[in-house]
Amino acid sequence: MAITFGMHVGQQNITIEELRRLWTLADNNGFAWLSVWDHFYCATSDEDPHFEAVALMGALAAETKNIRFGCMVFAAPFRNLGMLAKSMITIDHLSGGRVEFGLGAGWHEPEFRAFHYDLLPVKQRLDRVEEAMVVMRSFLDNEVTDHHGEYFDFTNAYMNPRPLGKLPLWIGGLGETRTARMAAKYADGWNIPYVGPGAYAHKVDVLREWCEKEGRDPAEVKTATQLGFFMAASDDPDVMAAAEAEMKRKTPHQTPSGQLAGSPAQVIERLKKFEEAGATNINIAFRPGIDWEALDVFVRDVMPEFKA
Repeated sequence: MAITFGMHVGQQNITIEELRRLWTLADNNGFAWLSVWDHFYCATSDEDPHFEAVALMGALAAETKNIRFGCMVFAAPFRNLGMLAKSMITIDHLSGGRVEFGLGAGWHEPEFRAFHYDLLPVKQRLDRVEEAMVVMRSFLDNEVTDHHGEYFDFTNAYMNPRPLGKLPLWIGGLGETRTARMAAKYADGWNIPYVGPGAYAHKVDVLREWCEKEGRDPAEVKTATQLGFFMAASDDPDVMAAAEAEMKRKTPHQTPSGQLAGSPAQVIERLKKFEEAGATNINIAFRPGIDWEALDVFVRDVMPEFKA
């Protein structure tokens, strides 16, 4: 079974020139996908530099030719959904139909507080993102939307032009009760971030169960996972130790099972575990700075191991 590789970048502590280098490399080296995230602030510090997602997607539309791209995921509380849908459809046209994007609940308290968004209790956050999925599904599937709910209100809202083709809508998160059910009910894909192979396989099984309950074919809902990229460029002990130290520094809040670490050979073995678990879409996730040498080795030595 082949694996399709993508990239996910948190656009924090990075220059536009480096982002451009990254998406050009992806576009020219067999990657299928590149996504950004939706934040005002870095996870590291409120004061660190951070770029906005929709504007970067416009640049991706103009400067790439092959990859599909999007945002995994937009925080529903931050965005007027009508404006977001118009932006995504416009960028879809600019790119020739290569856009995919997702919605999520948001979580990073400092940016909610600083920009005066309500960080609701977890249940209400999930209620809001579920209503956002209903609204966005209508915007993408229908010319006109009328919706009068608890969190969103739209009256006779026309969405023209229409997307060029199917514009996939994803949901992101790890929840098996609400998020997996929303994926089964509304989404074209579920992004399951930073988990190990066993946890990934389990969550895909949960999705299948929800699809059965919702009367939907599980084949209609793609799944993907993203794994932190901390591969060493070689099996030199000092190089590997430095890469491991970067992983611990940048991802103290994430489980090591959701990271790609070690030598190139060890990363190949790790990816084979995901392959055995049924994963077909894996995105390597960067917390800049980027180890360009390791990325070059990944493209040259790791990716060819998983081609059909």
